Amino acid sequence: MLQRPVELAQYTSFALAEHLERERIAASIGSVGDAYDNALMESTIGLYKTELIKPQRPWKTLAAVELATAEWADWYNHRRLHGEIGHVPSAEYEAHYYLSDKKPQVTVKI
Repeated sequence: MLQRPVELAQYTSFALAEHLERERIAASIGSVGDAYDNALMESTIGLYKTELIKPQRPWKTLAAVELATAEWADWYNHRRLHGEIGHVPSAEYEAHYYLSDKKPQVTVKI
């Protein structure tokens, strides 16, 4: 039996919004015409396709894609240099951020 393609409308429907609210799930859907919420993810997916998926075509098995994806994600986070954050891997940048004094300090009144 053929299934109808999923339409974008279902993701922004009132029924979906009500279901998410009942389950206390925060929707990650921006306002109509607002692409900013997906920009980072779409950029990362573009890099993933360009750096891994397209150069190694054709893929023989799903398992090969899954393993290569896990390896790429590890490389992307721990060894790939990201120019937007000072030419360091994102894991290194994040670790440095959490070690810095830039974040607010929690104080306890006694």
